[in-house]
Amino acid sequence: MNDHHHEHTANERVFNQGADRLRNPERVGRLEVERVVNLSLEGKNINSVLDIGTGSGLFAEAFNNKKLTTAGVDSNQSMIDAAKNFLPNSELKAAPAEALPFNDNAFDMTFFGVVFHEVDDYQKAMREAYRVTSERTSILEWDYKDEDFGPPLAHRLRPEFIKSLADESGYKNFQKIKLNSLVLYILDK
Repeated sequence: MNDHHHEHTANERVFNQGADRLRNPERVGRLEVERVVNLSLEGKNINSVLDIGTGSGLFAEAFNNKKLTTAGVDSNQSMIDAAKNFLPNSELKAAPAEALPFNDNAFDMTFFGVVFHEVDDYQKAMREAYRVTSERTSILEWDYKDEDFGPPLAHRLRPEFIKSLADESGYKNFQKIKLNSLVLYILDK
């Protein structure tokens, strides 16, 4: 008798694979979610956050657990559907980073969790993050170096490039924090 075997529909399997991959324990460990959330909130009175490129809602869920009003966008509708399982009471919308469906200063903070390097238009995405945030944007990214994990160097962003985008968008303050595997950029208005 094979009781533990659970039939998946093909559709369900594909859908779960994407979200499961994003919550793979090794990847989650490298992201240092708790530390990143705490550093992102430090020194500011942050009550609301928009997680841009939320994926399965991993970071959104962590911000939500801190009792913040949390919303999320992702360009992929199936990711939004997956995130809804973890964040039933959050506003989650399918939208690109370059066109956020929110008003100016709608959030105290915007957050990019290892997704900024994937946006189509860096300048537009940075300007949009600036527009909808009243205090701060926090960007978790790969370090700019060749490593045996994460994307190849060609897909990684130089700190100078992120800083120039931040300056051009109007951010007053730029901070780079080196983590165990990743880098956290904190941009204050």
